[in-house]
Amino acid sequence: MDNFDFHSALHTGLAIPAHPLALNSSRKLDEQRQRNLARYYIASGVGGLAVGVHTTQFTIRDPKIGLFEPVLALAAEEMNRASRPLVRIGGICGQTKQAVNEAAILKKHGYHAGLLSLGAMSTATEGELIAHCCAVAEAIPVVGFYLQPSVGGRTLPYSFWRRFAEIENIVAIKMAPFNRYQTLDVVRAVVEAGRDDIALYTGNDDNIVADFLTPYRFNSKERRIIGGLLGHWSVWTKRAVELLDRCRNADATPELLRLGIEVTDTNAVFFDAANGFRGCIAGLHEVLRRQGLLEGIWCLDEHETLSPGQLEEIDRVYRAYPHLHDDDFARQFAV
Repeated sequence: MDNFDFHSALHTGLAIPAHPLALNSSRKLDEQRQRNLARYYIASGVGGLAVGVHTTQFTIRDPKIGLFEPVLALAAEEMNRASRPLVRIGGICGQTKQAVNEAAILKKHGYHAGLLSLGAMSTATEGELIAHCCAVAEAIPVVGFYLQPSVGGRTLPYSFWRRFAEIENIVAIKMAPFNRYQTLDVVRAVVEAGRDDIALYTGNDDNIVADFLTPYRFNSKERRIIGGLLGHWSVWTKRAVELLDRCRNADATPELLRLGIEVTDTNAVFFDAANGFRGCIAGLHEVLRRQGLLEGIWCLDEHETLSPGQLEEIDRVYRAYPHLHDDDFARQFAV
């Protein structure tokens, strides 16, 4: 596994779930359940894990919490035990000094690339953003991240992505603006930069299937979104892996488009779209709790919980789409 070419693996199109944080009732790390989550994902057939990202809760970086490096280390240990190599992606946040320091921690634990959030750079100019990205890319291969503004991202124009695509050590981009116009900006920028070596991944949890089925063509050059790095895929993961296999290089059919709407319906509920995504992490935790993978839905922020009516909506999509869940499989990994 020492010779694992993660660049080539990314370009095969992988299912990469965003790894949640397992807490006990005291809101402390539940190490056994944290490990079991990783084991569940690996057994589901994922191509990699994304750790220390939004779904893991950005607050793990708070010095009073001190969980950023421990959760990275736990996931790395479980990936080391896997029978096959996995792409290891860790979240990177903060201003440049913090981001470069986090890149060093990722490398220390054997992570291949950093998913670079620009949420902390809300007032930076485009030039300052590019300089920041270049500094991080000198420390570790970078997966670009277009995070939707409603959960801490910022709007990034085509001109930014065109310059970003010229940075040498960019290996992939996760597009998660939940916006077709902005997703289009990223794909066009990568194509027009001539960067065939940048893998395109969806983070648009509201449009997963359609993203996979859509060919983008600019100046006779066609590109497709080939994989997913998704918070939504932290639940019902075995079915997510099967979904990607089914959609890879497929043409749009009425059946697949209908399936895409079903997936979007479940995501709207899990992510609490009706309430501005306030219950998005708690919603994922509730699904994992039902499967026995988490003890409860606790988040580091005690105010972060399910929204009114969200529990009933989760009941609804469970009844409506039994073919989308993997509860029987997941329960093998319950404590």
